[in-house]
Amino acid sequence: MCCDGFCSVADKMETKETDEVEKLKSKLMSAWHNVKYSWVLKSKTAFSRNSPVFLLGKCYHFKAVDDESPTESCTAEALDDDIVTGNVDGFRKDFTSRVWLTYREEFPALPGSTITSDCGWGCTLRAGQMILAQALLLHILGRDWTWSEALTLEPLDTETWTSSAARRLVSTLEASIQGERAQVTQPICAAAQGGAEEADSYLQEAYHRTIVSWFGDAPSTQLGIHRLVQLGMASGKRAGDWYGPAVVAHILRKAVDEAVDARLKGISVYVAQDCTVYSADVIDSHSGQTGSHSDPQGLNSGAAPDSRAVILLIPVRLGGEKINPEYLSFVKSILSLEYCIGIIGGKPKQAYYFVGFQDDSLIYMDPHYCQSFVDVSTSDFPLQSFHCPSPKKMPFSKMDPSCTIGFYSKNVEHYERISNELSKILQPSLKEKYPAFTFMKGHRKDYELSVAVEKREWPFIRDTRKAGTTSGDFVLL
Repeated sequence: MCCDGFCSVADKMETKETDEVEKLKSKLMSAWHNVKYSWVLKSKTAFSRNSPVFLLGKCYHFKAVDDESPTESCTAEALDDDIVTGNVDGFRKDFTSRVWLTYREEFPALPGSTITSDCGWGCTLRAGQMILAQALLLHILGRDWTWSEALTLEPLDTETWTSSAARRLVSTLEASIQGERAQVTQPICAAAQGGAEEADSYLQEAYHRTIVSWFGDAPSTQLGIHRLVQLGMASGKRAGDWYGPAVVAHILRKAVDEAVDARLKGISVYVAQDCTVYSADVIDSHSGQTGSHSDPQGLNSGAAPDSRAVILLIPVRLGGEKINPEYLSFVKSILSLEYCIGIIGGKPKQAYYFVGFQDDSLIYMDPHYCQSFVDVSTSDFPLQSFHCPSPKKMPFSKMDPSCTIGFYSKNVEHYERISNELSKILQPSLKEKYPAFTFMKGHRKDYELSVAVEKREWPFIRDTRKAGTTSGDFVLL
């Protein structure tokens, strides 16, 4: 019995030592990533003044009709200059109003691990969060909504920051906001006294803040990284693994499906299989007939028949090892549509959220920037770090062929319009030979596709444990 007791103590000591080693490894890796991703490079994004810019279905022109200036381009820093005319501020405000979700550090440990930062591996999850956030903005606030403080943010690439400096900035902003709100103690009804416009603005800002809070980095948030990692574990993924764009699409579907907030009951996510959208399944999703795991008949969807909105996520592969240049016009056409919510994509081993284009370059939001944890459970948490004032561009030729395209469908009638318009765009050219994806009538089950969803991810899943592919491959360029 003594021997057994001794072995038990020894086992506990060994387990404790192993845990300590794992914690030390996690801290060292976190420290390395903080150095690696906490710096913002002094890179300037150039925009042509003679070409239109498309942002999630909206078109902007930087050159006024009477502008005869010989200058050919402008940068993100120069968008306020008098030389740059046209609709520049409109583009800036629209872009900055999109929800920006990046690497974070010092949040509570992720499920099944001691990891407290997603630096170096969570970029695809963050890109997925951003496409979902855009869908929710469309669903709740509409495409014309913009954040009132969007033009007050300073460009991130005007100087370099360390994470400690970023933390100081966030603290300063939070103190400033709390100080301003301490002077304004009027309740919601006071805003209503100022007129319907002020009341509507107040309500929109409340919705904006609520949407952002759903993506907070805490175990309790419904669409936060803790929840996504937990759902990914069912597919064999864990914190620290690399997630492909198709896997993330299915994780987002589960997260929305199982969300408990009443405002998320009126929306669902449909993920296409084998690059095919089955119209009857989408229509069922609109009517709430697909249900969730806990409500298989959809009886408690919280939405009236034919009133649920649907987020369409379509994993595709636009080429073989490299992007097929023939798909450039297709991607442009997709990002020009008002119901497009963007693309989860990037370049090899580095995920971005594509939101627009100019000429042959894609405009994206970059999650590869480590910011400090923000507690979204507080009523006045700072919003500044959830919005990006600096757009970035990338040549289409550098795009990774594996991506997930997103659309927002308001109702069945809207879906019919979407499917008709996309079917025309999807007509392949002689060089492409095959469309990026297709629409089929009927249900998926009608075609006897019975293999489990999580097992049908190839070729979109990459094995991060193969030689030559590690978390260190994710670098900020």
